[in-house]
Amino acid sequence: MKTSEIMICGAGIVGLTVARELVSRGYKNILIIDKETAIAKHASGRNSGVLHAGIYYAPGSLRAVSCLSGNLRMKEYCREKNLPLLETGKVIVARDESELPTLHELYTRATTNGAKVEIIDERRLAEIEPNAKTTKEALFSHYTAVIDPRAVMQSLYNDLDSSGKVSFMLGTKFITAEKNNLIVTDKGEFSCGLFINAAGSYSDQVARSFGFGEGYQLIPFKGIYKKLKKEKAHIIKGSIYPVPNIKNPFLGIHFTRGASGDVYLGPTAIPAFGRENYGILSGLDSEALDIMIRDTILFFKNNKFRSVAFEEPRKYFFKFFFNDAKKLVKTLFPDDIENTSKVGIRPQLVDLKRNELVMDFLVESDKKSVHVLNAISPAFTSSMYFAEMIADKYIH
Repeated sequence: MKTSEIMICGAGIVGLTVARELVSRGYKNILIIDKETAIAKHASGRNSGVLHAGIYYAPGSLRAVSCLSGNLRMKEYCREKNLPLLETGKVIVARDESELPTLHELYTRATTNGAKVEIIDERRLAEIEPNAKTTKEALFSHYTAVIDPRAVMQSLYNDLDSSGKVSFMLGTKFITAEKNNLIVTDKGEFSCGLFINAAGSYSDQVARSFGFGEGYQLIPFKGIYKKLKKEKAHIIKGSIYPVPNIKNPFLGIHFTRGASGDVYLGPTAIPAFGRENYGILSGLDSEALDIMIRDTILFFKNNKFRSVAFEEPRKYFFKFFFNDAKKLVKTLFPDDIENTSKVGIRPQLVDLKRNELVMDFLVESDKKSVHVLNAISPAFTSSMYFAEMIADKYIH
């Protein structure tokens, strides 16, 4: 039986940055397993690549504490490894006057969290992002940047693989855990001193094998993207975001110039019926009915979820998707946009007792295991600092 000092379940951004942090602290026998045959097959390889700057998150929350520090460390890593890094900043625009109080609340949150932001007028907005449209004022975030998530993930994998201290078993599915950290997989049994659950959209299921995650369930939301045609990409310089509903964890359809120069629009936040439900029917499995039931309960008991469930599915239709995007810019035509295969799933933790979406990262642990249960945005941005926090607090 293979034995490791530490086993990490999940080869996404959390799993790899935690492993990187542990290697820096002298750990020498780390095993990373993942059910996929390659790293970053899900959220870590499918996100927009935006490095957030701590604007949206309630001061004092784990997301707020880790976001800006994570942003700075990820930028430093990209420079060190010569990976794509666009430091264009971003603007948040108000679609009407009713959004201005929230815009100012974002300014307060951002400055409390240490981000460099400023309230700008329409003239200044036109200098930064000529095609952006706002009502009276906008927010400019200086520290927001864009990286290539797949390039970052591959670089981290290469670092770990060449360290001599980390081994990977890809294509290895976690099944359950038995006494004394005996881990059962579809490739046999393993033992480990400490088990770290970084399984992303399956983290709640993995946690239950250890007696954690009780009272919580991850439900999936589908993020569909479109992009500007190559000849139209020049109309967006950096990133243009709407003022979000800060009571919900979703930011709304926005424009992002990616590290490759492509400009993406999206993502949506459509309730999905499978943890890998990337298509209409693909990714549906025996859990679909359970997710539908949970969504139905939320629909009737949670006003915020109900508004998402009403609004977001309409964006499957181009007209509604386009109309949402058009509100952020002065000039945009339907023919400027083309479809793309880019789609992601955001696993969102729900507190089953309160029927509320959990708005912060959540970690549960004991001496034998650590479970990262809600690695929602800005998990990629936060990851390098978040990994340090996990090591400091939970790994001794």
